[in-house]
Amino acid sequence: MRIESDAMNPQPTLDEDDGRPDKPTKDESIPKPAAARSASVARSAGIVSAAVMASRVLGLVREMVFAYFFGASKSFANDAYVIAFRIPNLLRDLFAEGALSSAFVTVFSDYLVTKDEREAFRLSNLIATALIVVLGVLVVLGIIFAPQVVAVIAPGFEGDRAKFDLTVRLTKIMMPFILLVALAAQAMGVLNARDRFGVPAMASMFFNVGSIIGGLATAALLTDSTFSHPIRSIVEKPTEGIIGMAYGVLIGGFLQYVVQWPSLRRAGFRYRPMLSFTDPGVRRIFALMGPAVIGAAAVQVNVLVNSNFASNLPGSGPVSWLSYSFRLMQFPIGVFGVAIATATLPSISRSAARKDMNEFRHTLAGSIRLAFLLTIPSAAGLIVLGRPIIALIYERGHFDAADTQHTAAALAFYAVGLAGYSAVRILAPAFYAINDARTPMMISLLSMATNFVMNWMLVGVLQERGLALSTSTVALMNFGLLYAIMRRRVDGIEGRRTAITVGKILAASVVMGVVCWAISSFIGRIAGVSLAARTANVVLSVSAGAGVFYIVASMLGIQELKAATDVVVSRFARLLRR
Repeated sequence: MRIESDAMNPQPTLDEDDGRPDKPTKDESIPKPAAARSASVARSAGIVSAAVMASRVLGLVREMVFAYFFGASKSFANDAYVIAFRIPNLLRDLFAEGALSSAFVTVFSDYLVTKDEREAFRLSNLIATALIVVLGVLVVLGIIFAPQVVAVIAPGFEGDRAKFDLTVRLTKIMMPFILLVALAAQAMGVLNARDRFGVPAMASMFFNVGSIIGGLATAALLTDSTFSHPIRSIVEKPTEGIIGMAYGVLIGGFLQYVVQWPSLRRAGFRYRPMLSFTDPGVRRIFALMGPAVIGAAAVQVNVLVNSNFASNLPGSGPVSWLSYSFRLMQFPIGVFGVAIATATLPSISRSAARKDMNEFRHTLAGSIRLAFLLTIPSAAGLIVLGRPIIALIYERGHFDAADTQHTAAALAFYAVGLAGYSAVRILAPAFYAINDARTPMMISLLSMATNFVMNWMLVGVLQERGLALSTSTVALMNFGLLYAIMRRRVDGIEGRRTAITVGKILAASVVMGVVCWAISSFIGRIAGVSLAARTANVVLSVSAGAGVFYIVASMLGIQELKAATDVVVSRFARLLRR
């Protein structure tokens, strides 16, 4: 993707989020009052959160499709898919949506402040072309050495030749996904740096649409070319059907990229191939990306290590149970943690470029508190209501009650670290904004080593649950170390206020959890396990819990609650006016 400004004939462009013309670039360097900064980040996070919410809902639909057709322990097809997708998905998280996004947005935002649009967009062109070259080579190598990669990632599969061969085939099919999603992430970085968050956040929604519709259509074609009984044919031939779902990943990745083209063009950007690995901006991005790859790797590498350990557990199921539970936990991480991090990074990058550390500290601290406000009660809800939620979403077709029990147990242990996962998403890029990529890298390396040791200690005692607990513990440790170092590095980030806020949030979450448990238990006893009963259980428990949390949090005077509420009310009012 080449992106270039129409500098010879500049015109105002419309922001897809609010319909207003973009402000001139020079205005971006003008500091805003503290209240305005907080409101701006919260408002942007609200936009991203709404878009990510839609994407996560579709992601759950995608998981429901997999649970229905491929289950967890009934066939090895889903285990093979999980491992095969994890390989390009890991590369995506590390090189594309992780390290690339953080490094690119940091440098691109700095160029907008300290140079001009022409230079910033030229940098975007150079990075896009470099991605095509470098990742193109990586994709080819991944396809050639797929058997060796699978043997390293899931050594337990080598004992089952059919499972191993299927995993290798799926890996080869899905490997090009990394190139597609890297280009999509780079386009997202350009738009986010220009304070455009709506369309980039919705792009992943199109990945889910493409992977569901395209995957099922291809699966039906491969299992029954006549399309006479498409659903039955996929159920009866899961190993052939899962190959169609792998092609669906490529379809979804392509849609995630192309859906952002209109927004880029409306912003006046154009792609022109150009390549230079010696350009100062390119070298700076790659210099940040190197440590950033490791700095952003902790959670995904730990999940990959979990799969390695789980592949050695007996039977088909442990790999899928961990995958289903982690994917469900990704819902609040994406809706809250990633949304806040996405909105925060451009703001703190501009603050760092202006050397305005007061603004940097205030924005970062406020974002962390907002993340805690949303993720701590979410974690409590997943722990208490994990079983009815999983039963409602997944328990049908090849996914039975035993799968629900195992997945819910893993989810509870994963949820322990939810706040840590989300806060690291905010803190790690903050180090890149102040030109320190080494600290997140070193802490990430420590986290990965710790996770491996804890997995080895816990897997024999708690099975897949021990693997989930290890990942959560390491995520909390990762956050604690990053927070302590950042606090010293920038001379404090409102630690006392944050600690008081976290205490209040924990208290409100405990009350909420008790209420959710009581309501869920009561409905479960009197209503049974029908679909209507499960729906009522989840809807009523979640609604009552949210209401109780809001009331208790308001009584405790949590300031971030008012800011978040004001954003929701403002967005709703604007929708009504439209």
